Amino acid sequence: MSETVPFWEAVDGGTLAVQRCADCGHQQLYARDACARCHRRHLDWAPAAGKGVVYSYTVVRRAPSKQFADEVPYVLGLVELEEGPRILVRIEGCEPDDVRVGLPVEVAGPGDAAGRRLPPFKPTFAPSQT
Repeated sequence: MSETVPFWEAVDGGTLAVQRCADCGHQQLYARDACARCHRRHLDWAPAAGKGVVYSYTVVRRAPSKQFADEVPYVLGLVELEEGPRILVRIEGCEPDDVRVGLPVEVAGPGDAAGRRLPPFKPTFAPSQT
């Protein structure tokens, strides 16, 4: 979809972008053709800080397919970005059992727009410091 191009361009650069309504200021992810709050169509894209907190998570211990067999266990986390939207991402850079709700996280590197793979997130400080 053409409305997602700015999002995936940011992913290629190792950052995130959120869609922003020019009328009411609401910020949203996933891309839509209208604001989820005021329903107007004056949308643009704004860089996101790439920081947030773990809202929810699960540890995947059984690979869903052969493609992921060498990657288990890994963490899928629903991260609430500082800007407000939530995004489902991999959380890396710590042991799966160290992830907790409320853990501060940040973008850990570039994603892969060609493969439609989001950038991973990592804790902003060592989990043992929480």
